[in-house]
Amino acid sequence: MSKIARSLYTPLSVATGVGGGLLAGAIFGQIWKRIGDNDAEPPDPKDLTQSTKTVILAAALQGLIMGLVRAGLQRASAHGYQAMTNELPPA
Repeated sequence: MSKIARSLYTPLSVATGVGGGLLAGAIFGQIWKRIGDNDAEPPDPKDLTQSTKTVILAAALQGLIMGLVRAGLQRASAHGYQAMTNELPPA
């Protein structure tokens, strides 16, 4: 892999990661507004007034969404990189 191709992939990867985090946060926020108990914000795990079930549900849902968005965007950016350079992205 050429140095130029590698140097182009690194900023693309960073930008995709940041954008993916923002996108996943927005998706989670919208879903939590609909399924949360009238709370716009997910419960803080240190807030003992919240039920354990609610805290664990929020954490699991947030992790699921983050993982799906991250994997999808990484996969799409790898395909885009390969289409533009005819090389596999760096590992």
